[in-house]
Amino acid sequence: MIMLISPHLFSYFVLVTVFFFPPLQILSLLVSLSHCLGSCKDKDAAPSPPKIPSHSPYLLIGGGTASFAAARSIRARDPGAKVLIVTDEPDLPYMRPPLSKELWFSDDPSVTETLRFKQWNGKERSIYFQPPSFYINPEDLESAENGGVAVLLSKKVVHMDVRGNKVKLDDGTEISYDKCLIATGGVPRNLQVIERAGEEVMSRTTLFRKIEDFKSLDKVSRNVKSVTIIGGGFLGSELACALGRKSTESGLEVIQMFPERGNMGKVLPEYLSNWTTEKVKREGVKIISEALVKSVACKDDRLEILLKDGRLVKTDHIVAAVGLEPNVDLAKSGGLEVDSDFGGYRVNAELQARSNIWVAGDAACFYDIRLGRRRVEHHDHAVVSGRLAGENMTGASKPYWHQSMFWSDLGPDVGYEAIGIVDSSLPTVGVFAKATAKDTPKAATEESGTGIRSESETEDTATSPVASTAPAPVVGHKDDYGKGVIFYLRDKVVVGIILWNVFNRMPVARKIIKDGEEHADLNEVAKLFNIHED
Repeated sequence: MIMLISPHLFSYFVLVTVFFFPPLQILSLLVSLSHCLGSCKDKDAAPSPPKIPSHSPYLLIGGGTASFAAARSIRARDPGAKVLIVTDEPDLPYMRPPLSKELWFSDDPSVTETLRFKQWNGKERSIYFQPPSFYINPEDLESAENGGVAVLLSKKVVHMDVRGNKVKLDDGTEISYDKCLIATGGVPRNLQVIERAGEEVMSRTTLFRKIEDFKSLDKVSRNVKSVTIIGGGFLGSELACALGRKSTESGLEVIQMFPERGNMGKVLPEYLSNWTTEKVKREGVKIISEALVKSVACKDDRLEILLKDGRLVKTDHIVAAVGLEPNVDLAKSGGLEVDSDFGGYRVNAELQARSNIWVAGDAACFYDIRLGRRRVEHHDHAVVSGRLAGENMTGASKPYWHQSMFWSDLGPDVGYEAIGIVDSSLPTVGVFAKATAKDTPKAATEESGTGIRSESETEDTATSPVASTAPAPVVGHKDDYGKGVIFYLRDKVVVGIILWNVFNRMPVARKIIKDGEEHADLNEVAKLFNIHED
């Protein structure tokens, strides 16, 4: 009967019991009744947020590729390790490359919900590194006998107390640590003219970086008539090709504009940049080169982009793909040094910023023994630097000597892999050969069985390559750059290499840069890649 008494009858019940029960029994009944009413009320209340651990032996700030690689590495070397990942995103760790590549080529109409995609080799996989079952709940971390990896979602670290070995979250919660990794990645840059244009223009502008950006742009592309991508780099060109292919079916106008003369103008030599520009045009994209944006305004429910030379472009939505700003928000409170030239936290050879603080991924500015101080913003670097930082957090004391690679695909038919410093302002030598049917990203992944190509390029294990005895390829600027190798030189030494539709040869390129030798004839060096073989 007590369970059925409402709070409104509580006072009446008290009066009745006073007359019929002794004092001790009255007290017991009142306590039981209050507990009962409290439990009934709790069932209707919203669930309480998960308990945040007050301490984590290994605290990883950031939920991206570098952080996940570190967690996996820590657990491999210390199987009982307790690892807490804190991310300001609402998603478990995932890989970013498919957001601008394979996901756009999916035939699944629900791809924005499933986030599963077919790799060029036809195999399907999820964008997430591991399913939810891989992780343990944050509230269970401290008591977990065998340790584990927990992820605290939608929480941002806003302050670091380096001396006290603790951090503060945006909700005021403090977490202490023994060892900490900063893998905060970066924030997409925007154009100042867009930021100054007001809320209406900003609401029609996408800064592409996260899962929510992919979902948003996919929805936009289905509901507007015109999308303009500002930026001619990796991300801008990949999105232009992806949206361009969709435009043939939907009638969407896709415009790509950039200040350079051609696509990838800051990376590729001019002749190859021109070729790439034509390739993007063939995907249904309208190219506007040498475009410097003067102002952006919203008029008559459309965006008007005025260029400095007077050209006016009307569109419905803008994608600003103009680079990444490393996230160094914790530098001030943590007393950490930020590199004035490259940005990012300066670290030593073991990726340490302090004795018990490491940095990996986009936010790390490290010293490359061959190429000098650098900061790299690519998937493979995030994988390898994260893994090494994780090893060093468990006492490995290994220097970061890896030459990370990166890759970009302009659809399933044209792709390239690169390593080192690839800057179009450097002298280059290109060696090309006629492509065959197997010289595409799709064919390469079908043969190797890998999808995210850098996952197989994480060890510097190349032995001395053996050159082919077949005739050397032709060096020259041809109209059809089917496949080839582009060498980037500094003081006559190769400091960067692009493999154009040449796959599974990265260990060879890595060794050439590691050796750091002068080469009298790069035509002979190109033989090491066997690009002329059918």
